[in-house]
Amino acid sequence: MRTADVPANWPATEEEARAVQDELRGRVVLDEAGPPPGSGRVTGVDVAYDDERDLVAAAAVVLDAATLEVVAEATAVGRISFPYVPGLLAFREVPTVRAALDALPCPPGLVVCDGYGLAHPRRFGLAAHLGVLTGLPTIGVAKNPFTFSHEEPGPLRGGSAPLLDGREEVGRALRTRDRVKPVFVSVGHRVSLDNALAHTLALTPRYRLPETTRRADALCRQALKRAVAEHQD
Repeated sequence: MRTADVPANWPATEEEARAVQDELRGRVVLDEAGPPPGSGRVTGVDVAYDDERDLVAAAAVVLDAATLEVVAEATAVGRISFPYVPGLLAFREVPTVRAALDALPCPPGLVVCDGYGLAHPRRFGLAAHLGVLTGLPTIGVAKNPFTFSHEEPGPLRGGSAPLLDGREEVGRALRTRDRVKPVFVSVGHRVSLDNALAHTLALTPRYRLPETTRRADALCRQALKRAVAEHQD
């Protein structure tokens, strides 16, 4: 497990964090299709917190995109780098997630975040933030639609409906299983929205959530449990 350090000059206030978002948002690349679904590697990232002990653990799990078998995995643990503020959650997660990605023994390929990309009030959620900082193609697949509205997608797997902020489409609600609550897909960096939907469907052959998210969620919880035990010793 790698130890993650908070970078020098990391934002300490909401004002500073929003200024960083404003600076980086213009670097998001939206005119690339991204890697073809079902080919190469795809990596899930996720985090788990223990606020009482000021600890955050991150996991990165690399899957073969064709078989969904695990190729590699890595974890990192660090101190929580920013207070909880809706819309600024990336500042709590990015340092430790980057440390986990850096600890991988192979290139991650497409990175799938358990959260948002453009489907964010400031159009710069974790997937976009992480993509800009790493240069990697990224998408966000979230469990809930945040503050945005959407029509109910068709009841069968593959049905989708625009996720809207007023008239602006910021992502899509996507049905990954027949008659099961949709997930909410948005572009992060260097991937088109249609391709992001195709990747999400390729990653959900059996369950509502992508295999990348399921594997990373389990691994970061294990890493946090170990970190807490070491912290108590």
